Amino acid sequence: MVSIWTIALFLLGAAKAKEVCYEQIGCFSDAEPWAGTAIRPLKVLPWSPERIGTRFLLYTNKNPNNFQTLLPSDPSTIEASNFQTDKKTRFIIHGFIDKGEENWLLDMCKANYSYSPSQVQLIGHSLGAHVAGEAGSRTPGLGRITGLDPVEASFQGTPEEVRLDPTDADFVDVIHTDAAPLIPFLGFGMSQKVGHLDFYPNGGKQMPGCQKNALSTIIDINGIWEGARDFVACNHLRSYKYYSSSILSPDGFLGYPCASYHEFQEDSCFPCPAEGCPQMGHYADRFQRNTSAVGQTFFLNTGDSGNFTCWRYRVSVTLAGKKKTSGYFRIALYGSNANSKQYEIFKGSLQPHAIHMRNIDVDLNVGKIQKVKFLWNNHVINLFRPKLGASQITVQSGENGTKYNFCSSDMVREDVLQSLYPC
Repeated sequence: MVSIWTIALFLLGAAKAKEVCYEQIGCFSDAEPWAGTAIRPLKVLPWSPERIGTRFLLYTNKNPNNFQTLLPSDPSTIEASNFQTDKKTRFIIHGFIDKGEENWLLDMCKANYSYSPSQVQLIGHSLGAHVAGEAGSRTPGLGRITGLDPVEASFQGTPEEVRLDPTDADFVDVIHTDAAPLIPFLGFGMSQKVGHLDFYPNGGKQMPGCQKNALSTIIDINGIWEGARDFVACNHLRSYKYYSSSILSPDGFLGYPCASYHEFQEDSCFPCPAEGCPQMGHYADRFQRNTSAVGQTFFLNTGDSGNFTCWRYRVSVTLAGKKKTSGYFRIALYGSNANSKQYEIFKGSLQPHAIHMRNIDVDLNVGKIQKVKFLWNNHVINLFRPKLGASQITVQSGENGTKYNFCSSDMVREDVLQSLYPC
């Protein structure tokens, strides 16, 4: 049965190419590579603009909460609106299952932008990312396109003219959050690199916080529709949530250049190179990239909720004690801005003078680190009540490579905090 359908689809694809033209938009063909291929077997021409009913919902500082509808077919709607040609304009293009009145679109529009008014940016989610690419290919000199988890189906592996690609704008940055294969894992997003900078937070496939209980997710505080959509496409939707958060938390999404997420997780690719690391999201264009370079890959980890931000550090701990024991130890950072929670650095045999190192992703910006606290615990009951401590802890910032050294001559019993100060 499968082979019969395959043959039928290719027979349909072999039919004579057709073309349709729409005034002011141009002509569209169902010839290859747009149709009649293994990835796009069906020959389907685009609907008319009237049938699609595209609207432009304008938000400005004068109307931040209620949009003004702009109709391309009616110039008077533009003339009567708050649109100004000397202001920076961003077009946010939603995906197939969204609509223009979505809350995330309004929340993103309300943010404070401060870019040069001579630039234009298209921000497209899912199918909207490829719509942005099509618009860019028809608009030479477009400043920037941001692709938020570009949809995979009918686009992965296609030629550049079919999908979003680096030639569609002067700068194309992409956030991949649902890059698992569509079959069998129901990943909606692309895995291939399609921009100048491609970010793969958490590896690009499974986002923290998307493994919630199905019932609790569907019965969402924002309504059953929002909850059901989060349950079905949580990873896919994370891309625009990360972008929205990056507007107000610009330094919490640092992307590290790395060949793979495995290498990144194995503590390679640290700290940032001399040229620095880009910030995933809104401020990605501040990165001083090689203008001729395309397909640069960056990895980072995010939080599972809230604003999703993380700051990466490398922690090295030298243990002190008289006897070897087993258990685990944790550290917490105390900084000029805030104090972190405890992070486990090592679990196993705790041996005096041993050095243990691990990278951690702290969920808040602690600022300049002023002290570190050390806590250890036994796996089993030890009647001898041994003491253990950290003689030195070094914390290195991933962003700029700055090292903070802390020392102590103390040793403590399990579950007793030890404080280490600069040395």
